[in-house]
Amino acid sequence: MFISKNPDFVATIYEKLKGQHFMHHIGFTLTRVNEGEVEGEIELTDFLKQQNGFLHGGVTATLCDLVAGFAAFTLIEKGSTVVTVELKVSYLNPGIGSRVYAKGWVIKTGNTLSFCEAEVWAEENGNSIKIAKATTTMAKIIF
Repeated sequence: MFISKNPDFVATIYEKLKGQHFMHHIGFTLTRVNEGEVEGEIELTDFLKQQNGFLHGGVTATLCDLVAGFAAFTLIEKGSTVVTVELKVSYLNPGIGSRVYAKGWVIKTGNTLSFCEAEVWAEENGNSIKIAKATTTMAKIIF
């Protein structure tokens, strides 16, 4: 269990979301924000699919990056932000379904770096399958 250095981290995240233009462009929304963990979802539209009808790998990687980054962001002090230093995505199954959801969480956090994981799941008619697993390193920066 983690304790945020920003007691108002939920409001801070929703304020930061206003500037997440690409996230809004693809239709991804956060559905749960807790200290050290974040979840979100997206409707799997044709716009997000590759030539075989699967969720595009770049979108999958983006979802991993978003939830892991925001998970790390929940723990830092106001006035700081996080950026991705490393992102490794393993694609496990094709992304087929009507909805995709992603979960990200912090494994370990320090003064500068946070080590996170993320998973992406595709859902169709109540059945879910894990389509990707990621490990990330996020760095805290101060503006």
